[in-house]
Amino acid sequence: MWVVGTAGHVDHGKSTLVEALTGIHPDRLKEEKQREMTIELGFAWFKLPTGEPVGIVDVPGHRDFIENMLAGVGGIDAVLFIVAADEGVMPQTREHLAILDLLQIKTGIIVLTKVDLVPDPDWLDLVEQEVREFCKGTILQDAPLVRVSAVNGEGISQLKQVLADRLAATPEKVDLGKPRLAVDRVFTLSGYGTVVTGTLVDGSFTLGDEVQIQPGELTGRIRGIQTYNQKVNTAPPGSRTALNIAGIDREWIVRGNVITLPGGYQPTQRLDARVRMVKDASAVLMHDDKVKIFIGATEVEGRVRVLGREKIAPGEEGFVQIELNHPVVAVAGDRYVLRIPSPPQTIAGGVVLDPQPSGRYRLKDEQVLSRLERLAEANPGEELLHNLDRRGMVSLSEIKAAARMEDQQARQLIEDLITKGDLIAFSNEPLAAESRLMTATGFQHLTNKAKTILIEFHQENPTRLGMGREVLKTKLGLNTADFSLILKRWLDLGRIVQEGALLRLPEHQVKFTPAQQKKKEELLGKFEQSPFTPPAYAECVQIAGEALVNSLIESGVLYRVNGDVVFTRQAVGEMSNFILERSHNPLPFTVAEFRDRFNTSRKYSLAFLEHLDDLKATRRDGEGRLLINPVNLP
Repeated sequence: MWVVGTAGHVDHGKSTLVEALTGIHPDRLKEEKQREMTIELGFAWFKLPTGEPVGIVDVPGHRDFIENMLAGVGGIDAVLFIVAADEGVMPQTREHLAILDLLQIKTGIIVLTKVDLVPDPDWLDLVEQEVREFCKGTILQDAPLVRVSAVNGEGISQLKQVLADRLAATPEKVDLGKPRLAVDRVFTLSGYGTVVTGTLVDGSFTLGDEVQIQPGELTGRIRGIQTYNQKVNTAPPGSRTALNIAGIDREWIVRGNVITLPGGYQPTQRLDARVRMVKDASAVLMHDDKVKIFIGATEVEGRVRVLGREKIAPGEEGFVQIELNHPVVAVAGDRYVLRIPSPPQTIAGGVVLDPQPSGRYRLKDEQVLSRLERLAEANPGEELLHNLDRRGMVSLSEIKAAARMEDQQARQLIEDLITKGDLIAFSNEPLAAESRLMTATGFQHLTNKAKTILIEFHQENPTRLGMGREVLKTKLGLNTADFSLILKRWLDLGRIVQEGALLRLPEHQVKFTPAQQKKKEELLGKFEQSPFTPPAYAECVQIAGEALVNSLIESGVLYRVNGDVVFTRQAVGEMSNFILERSHNPLPFTVAEFRDRFNTSRKYSLAFLEHLDDLKATRRDGEGRLLINPVNLP
C-alpha cells in the first residue's frame, strides 16, 4: 500500500489531476468549491495497473495555506510534482520543491499539466527544459517527467504506469511493532463518533486495540478501521488509515496529535537535529530564533539553539537543538521543516538525531558536536547503541523496537553487537523473549557510578564493612530484578564483594583509629570475661560508640540476637554446637537446661533460643524445644 502526495503552485491543476486519476475530487469544503482553490488537505484513492491501492494526499498550493500543505506531505512515499505548462515555474513551485528536498521525498514524478492549453510543441519543450533546469541539484533532478491533460485524458494512463514503476522500486514501510498515526484530519460521524485519519507508519493497528492520544494520557479503543475506503480488521504500515475511536470526544483530538499504542512513545519538548538551510532563503538562522517546526502532521512553535557557531547561512548545514513550546512525538530519523513567521517562509529543514536529549548544552561544546556528528553518520549498529545507552537495562523487545528494523534484521544486528561485546546479555539465551540486555557503555557507566558511591561510603564510614544492598540499589535507581542481574555480574567479575547483606569494594578494609582500637579492645575484653552474660547493646555503645559496635556486628566479630542482647561470634558457635549435639537426644531441651549448661541467666538463654525459633532452626515443643533445621543455626 502506498501514499502519494501532490505539490505545486496554486491553480496548476493538482486537484483536477487527482480527480482524473481517481474519479474523486479531493476538495470537500464549500469554500474550496466556490473559490475553486484547495485550502485544506484532500484525500482520494485508486488502484495502479498492478492492482495495488494508492492513497493520494492533495495539498493546497496557495502561499496562504502552505502550512496546511506541510501537514500532508510528511508521511508520503512519492510525490507528483506539478507544473502547469501554460505558466511554468512559479513562487509556490519553488517553495514546494524546497520543502520536498528538505524532507528528502526521494520518489517523485514531475507532471507537466494543462498541456491541452499549449498547442505549440516547441513551447512545451521549452517549459520542460525550464523545469528540468529548475530541479537540478534536488531530489527530483533525475525524476521522470510526464505531460498530461486532465481535460482530455492525455498522458493519464502513462502517468499511472510510470507511478507504478517508481513505487515498485521504492522500499515498503516496515512493521516495527510500534505504530504511530499522525492525525491530519479529525471529525465525527453520526452513529460512529470520533474518526481520525492519517498515514500509518512503524506498525499496525488492529480492531479492538487500546490506543493512546499523544501527547497526553488519553486512551480509547479502536472500534472501526478503514483503508482506502474499505473496512479492514488490521491496518498495515504505509497505508492511509481512518480509525473510529471509542471513548474519545472529537474536541479532545487536534491535527498533529499522534495515535499510538499505550506507552509506545515518549513525547518530547527538545530535539537534537541536523539542519540544512534553503539555499535561496532570505534569512539566516540565528541562535534563539523563533521558528515554527513541522514534523509529521504536527505544527508547533519553538526556538532554535544553534550549536558550534553563531549562525547558519542560506545553503549551509549545521547542528541545532530545538526547544518546543509544546511536546511532540518524534523518533531519530524523522524529517522536519522550519519556517519563520515574518516574512512567512520556509527557511530550513533536516533530520532528528536525538528526540530525547539529556538537557541543554553549552553552545560550543566540542563533545556534543562530535556526538551529533557521529549520530548524523551512524551506521545502524552505532545508532542503536546510542539509543540504548541511556536506557539502562532493556528487554529484547525494546531493543528490537529501537532498532527500527524488521524482526530478522534486528535479531541479526543484536547478535552481532553481542558477539563484538558492544551489547551485554544477562542471560544464557540472549535472544529469548524474557532476556535483559545493556550496552557495554551503559554497563561501564553504571559500574563507575556504583564504584563512586561505594568509595564515598567507605571514606565516610571507614569502620563499616560495607553498604546495604538495598541502599546501593536505591541510589542507582534500579528495580530489584535488574539490580540482581547486574550485581551478579559485578560479583562474578570481582568488581564488588558481598558480605551477607552488605556490599563493598574488593580493596576496602575496616579501619580503626588508635582511640577506636583501644575502645574495641576494652569492649571485647568484657565479652571475654563473661561470654554468656555479656554487656547489653546499650552498654556496648556507651563503652565504644555506636559506629564501632555496629562495625563489629557487621564484620561478624559480634552477633546481635535482638535489640538488647549481643554475643561474640565464638560464643554463638559454642551455643549452636550444644544445640546440635543435644539434638541426638530425641527429648526436647528446656530453657533451664540451656541456662545451666552455659551458666547464664534466663534473659540471655531465652533471647538466644527465641532467635533460633525466628530462624526456623528450632521449634517449641511443650515446655521445651526441638532442633528442626540444623543448617539455620547461626
